[in-house]
Amino acid sequence: MPSDVFSRYMRMAGHDVLMVSGTDEHGTPILVAADAAGVTPQALADINNRIIVEDLVALGLSYDLFTRTTTRNHYAVVQELFRVVHANGYMIEQATHGAISPSTGRTLPDRYIEGTCPICGFPDARGDQCDNCGNQLDPTDLINPRSKINGEAPQFVESQHFFLDLPALADALGEFIADREASGLWRPNVIRFSKGLLTDMKPRAMTRDIDWGIPIPLDGWREQPSKRLYVWFDAVIGYLSASIEWARRIGDPDRWREWWNDPATLSYYFQGKDNITFHSQIWPAELLGYAGGGDKGGEPGQYGRLELPTEVVASEFMTMEGKQFSSSRGVVIYVRDMLSRYQPDALRYFICAAGPESSDSDFTWAEFVQRTNSELVAGWGNLVNRTASMIAKNFGEIPPAGPLEAIDEEILAAVTAGFGTVGGLIERHRQRAAIAEAMRLVGEVNAYVSRTEPFKLKGEDQRERLGTILHTLAQCVSDLNVMLSPFLPHSSNAVDAVLGGDGTLTPMPRLDEVTDFDDALEGLPEAVPPVRSYPVITGDYSGFPQWGPRPVVAGTPIAKPTPVFTKLDPSVVADELERLAPPEESAESEAVVVEAAVVQAAESAARQQGQS
Repeated sequence: MPSDVFSRYMRMAGHDVLMVSGTDEHGTPILVAADAAGVTPQALADINNRIIVEDLVALGLSYDLFTRTTTRNHYAVVQELFRVVHANGYMIEQATHGAISPSTGRTLPDRYIEGTCPICGFPDARGDQCDNCGNQLDPTDLINPRSKINGEAPQFVESQHFFLDLPALADALGEFIADREASGLWRPNVIRFSKGLLTDMKPRAMTRDIDWGIPIPLDGWREQPSKRLYVWFDAVIGYLSASIEWARRIGDPDRWREWWNDPATLSYYFQGKDNITFHSQIWPAELLGYAGGGDKGGEPGQYGRLELPTEVVASEFMTMEGKQFSSSRGVVIYVRDMLSRYQPDALRYFICAAGPESSDSDFTWAEFVQRTNSELVAGWGNLVNRTASMIAKNFGEIPPAGPLEAIDEEILAAVTAGFGTVGGLIERHRQRAAIAEAMRLVGEVNAYVSRTEPFKLKGEDQRERLGTILHTLAQCVSDLNVMLSPFLPHSSNAVDAVLGGDGTLTPMPRLDEVTDFDDALEGLPEAVPPVRSYPVITGDYSGFPQWGPRPVVAGTPIAKPTPVFTKLDPSVVADELERLAPPEESAESEAVVVEAAVVQAAESAARQQGQS
């Protein structure tokens, strides 16, 4: 959500914006989940990819391209980066100990090994990272390791793997972090965490004993069915591969270079704080290694010198009703389930106004209902409705403005000034303060109505003054609607229609079905994705309004409005709390979800077969 608000604002402010992402489909969790569901990892990835794409479109996230990491395009880009990082000397081969399950003989994924963190003593640290102190770990680091799947102690066996040589890139990474700290732009928590990473630089494994992932493009490795590049290496490359895919799909294959090879371009990476490691250390290290920017030197590959992140925008954690989100324990909100009962902008508003921007926050149904009713409905929605209702009743169209009084000029000036304040806050990633300022101005305009009392101006000799007040109100609502549109795009289009527009104030994303490119890849046939179709998010975003006042036109017809926002009954709180599955029901609930997912996968495959 923060990335969408930021991107929408930046487009409105006149910048060229490329917003990309995708579903991260490799790694061990999906492999374990697929085994549990009795389907292939690719089938499960297909299910989740389509669900996520549909949900993000419904939320209105304005991606230029939202794709996935099981495309031939992504595989080709990842293999290119690995080859060059390896050729430059920053991918070194070392022996390591991998975990296997004694009862099954299969590789035990790092994320499914738990134990006590050797650094902070947290008893439930994972084999790849401690969620308590944030440090990266190896399963062998854990004290008293155990399998999260069945509780047994893992057996560790020696295996050869490739490691990203972070010590050889440490000086360059240190200069990168120091430069970003000097800018004063990064959030303090991100700088602190990133500087902490510099104190313990050691090679990090970038391959795994796993049969789900991208083949290693080197002689003696690509032929091994159980050796793959690990998700730690390939997932962050998804930003680059998505940009390249976007350029190819618009018919301008080199267009992506404007965002990746130009030092003047600014890049912002949005994520939760548990991903800071990958965006302030692993990804910059890969980019530096590809460019030959470490102690060992080297030359860039065919993509040239790729720019490092301008800013890593990491939010804190959000809990739900005081508990950590967990689908297995029923502490969860599914987007499509939420949107089946509530307006998308009600959810967007809550996240923007009360999200975990710089500190942890808690989602509660009571606060969701309260904010929806008192702020969206009684505040902004009431202002829109009363303005349009008075205009429709008294004039039927936006009236011309007569002579402005001081009170009119003051409110118009206050709203106009809000563009600078709100825009500046969004630019600095202070979205909670930005939307709070916009809503404060909504309150000021509502107060203007109470002070001018247009509903009491009934005489013919008062008609010009009534028209001036209502014209002023229409202008304020129009401007506030533009100001709120990055946060509330769905309702902004609805408000535009209320004010006599065509309801297309701000562009919205769409879901397209596309066919993958037939790129040449290295690896065994079963490890290479087939050319197939898949859904992506894209859109035509050329029609964004300019960030600033949007003058209303006298004479524009205004009809009696219907409410833009839906007021929620207080009973919603009890209903939603009852929907949260108690722990004893979670296993049955998961089984139902898996069964439904398998059915959906079969239906999706049948549809795609029919389309092809």
